[in-house]
Amino acid sequence: MISRLPRWVEYGAFLLALLAGIVNAIGLLGFQHQAVSHISGTVTLLGTSIESLDGMTSHLLMILLSFLMGAALAGVFFECTALKLGRRYGVALCIEAGLLFTAYLLLDKNITSGQYFASAACGLQNAMITTFSGAVVRTTHMTGIITDLGIMIGARLRGERFDYRKAKLFLFIFSGFLFGGVIGAKLYGIYAIASLMAPISLALILALVYWFYLYVSRDKR
Repeated sequence: MISRLPRWVEYGAFLLALLAGIVNAIGLLGFQHQAVSHISGTVTLLGTSIESLDGMTSHLLMILLSFLMGAALAGVFFECTALKLGRRYGVALCIEAGLLFTAYLLLDKNITSGQYFASAACGLQNAMITTFSGAVVRTTHMTGIITDLGIMIGARLRGERFDYRKAKLFLFIFSGFLFGGVIGAKLYGIYAIASLMAPISLALILALVYWFYLYVSRDKR
């Protein structure tokens, strides 16, 4: 059992959640008020639109499939779901930045299919990091995070030991996503769809920092 989180996990989880929070805020404010970092609401909307089988049905289905394809990309890159230094997270982050940049180019011209690339980027990120020391790690939506925290609190009230390490990780993710929503809303109010350049830049910076940290860590061995 790990009693203290490695710094790279703490900062990485916070920044990835921050990135997703920014993208989702921009999506809610600008992509026809469509969330793209998670698909629970999208699946519900898809179900309610199936009876009419109109253009919205196919649009929602494409958002769902795009998220799925993004997650499939992560399956190509990572043989194991456990978070571990040395895996190809840098490459995945660069691909995510490319998907978001494609989304920006299309949405800037009012081409709706740009939303599909944004959804794929979030699917890729959400599948990038799945588990760390027994904790399920999701950085693009908060449902699981809040649920797990609630379960942990309930278990503590029942007398079980509280895993502060896991709770700390979840709080890093939650605060990053929340802060990302604040930043995304501020940026969208000023730059509209061009505010996507912020998460694009952040993804590229994270990739470079990860590669540098990986190089330094290996050099110390």
